[in-house]
Formats: sequence, C-alpha cells, structure tokens
Amino acid sequence: MSFFERLGERISDIDSVVSVGLDPDPARLPDSVADADLPRWAFNRRIIDATHEYAACYKPNAAFYEDSDGWRALRETVAYAHGKDVPVLLDAKRGDIGNTARQYASVLDDVDAITINPYLGGDSVQPFLNREDCGVFVLCRTSNPGGADLQDLTLDSGETVYERVATLADAWNTNDNVGLVVGATAPEELEEIREQVPDLPFLVPGVGAQGGDEAAAVEHGLVDGVGLVNSSRGIIFAGEDHADGSDYFAAAGQSAKQLRNALNQHR
Repeated sequence: MSFFERLGERISDIDSVVSVGLDPDPARLPDSVADADLPRWAFNRRIIDATHEYAACYKPNAAFYEDSDGWRALRETVAYAHGKDVPVLLDAKRGDIGNTARQYASVLDDVDAITINPYLGGDSVQPFLNREDCGVFVLCRTSNPGGADLQDLTLDSGETVYERVATLADAWNTNDNVGLVVGATAPEELEEIREQVPDLPFLVPGVGAQGGDEAAAVEHGLVDGVGLVNSSRGIIFAGEDHADGSDYFAAAGQSAKQLRNALNQHR
C-alpha cells in the first residue's frame, strides 16, 4: 500500500487528521519533568502513550535529533510509534542533488514520509519521489511570516513562487505519493492552492501555537478525507503550566483530543 492509502486507513480507523509534532525541547519543560532527566526517546514514548488514540501521524522534526544520541532516539521513537500502528513523517525539509539527495532519501528506509525543499529543482527531489510507497511533502507555502519573502514573489509568468511549486509538485506526482506543505496561517492562499491542485493531500502546520485557521485547514487540506493538520508545541508542551509535573503528559493527551474534536467539527 502507498503511504496515503495507509494514512487514509489510519484516519478512518481513529476518526482523526491530527499530526502530532515530536520536537522535544528541554528548555520548555517544567522543572519537575526536566529534573526527571528523561532521554528523548523516553519523553516521546510518554507523549505517544498519551496521544496515540488521536494521532493520525507523528511528525518528529529532524533538527531535534541531529546530535550524537539523537538518531538513536529518533529510531526508538519511530519504532514505538509503529508499534502503536501510527505512521511517522520526518520533518527534515531535505533538498540537495546527486549522491547527497540519494543519501538523504535513504532515511525513508526507517520512516513513512518526509518533507522536502524543492528549491534545487526536479533532480533534487527525484530520489524521494522514486520511493513509491513513501509520502513526500513538498514545501509550498509555509506558515512562518518570513515565508512571504520568497514564496510570494511574482514570476514573469504571472504566478507566485508558491503557485509554481504547487504546479511542479502536481506534475511530479506520477507515483501518487506527493503532498504539499501549506500553512494554516494564510487561509486565503491555502484555498487558492487547493483550487490549483485538487488532488494533492496537504500537511497543514500552523494550527495551535501559531494560531492557524482550523476550519480552513480541514476544508482545504484534505483530499477524499486524507490530509494532516499538525500541532507540535500546542500538544507536547500543553502541560508546561503543571509545575509539579503530575499531569504533564495527560495534558498532552487532552490537547490532542481537543484538537481532534475541533477539527472534526469541520470534516
């Protein structure tokens, strides 16, 4: 089965399109949790235990694992998520050429999907696209304010850079394994991109801590019910106000449940 077929089954089974970002940042933890000195894989396991019944997917960001112990922690996290029947999307934003691109794509031996940066063009994304069973989410219109610096520029053709990226991604989707990353913080653009590429599922970040539009994320992010709406900080740090740490992980589960319910009002 393809990634999007598996994702569709997961969404149907648990009635949720929530993607839970796994970005462990010790600086955000209350002292009671930080003092427990949990290794990242153990922290992630606690989050997964609390949230898996609401998680259509987990999305660890590679930046939080790129150190001497990090890749082991990531592999432990992926294995534990898979043990709960939840797919894993690595938010790596890779983009390079030649042997480097092929090496980056080898991480798809371990995870189910990845985010990629299309800035270097078609040959830089091809090694990822060749993995027919894996999902490839192409950065299109990101949720950060600075995304407009480049993505909103108008080309000689009259289209913006992000519109051109959407067109290219649609053309690259010969294996039905391509999606787009389109932020929920610009709902009008999200709607425009959906009209442009009606058949590509979206990964929609920016909901939660960034205040993105939940209704637009669902209305325009899904194709035949398949797509993902991500929250990272809003879920895994939902318990940071629990100074004693007693309800820290329960708060993450409650936050994931609340987001699931809020999104389902628009499905």
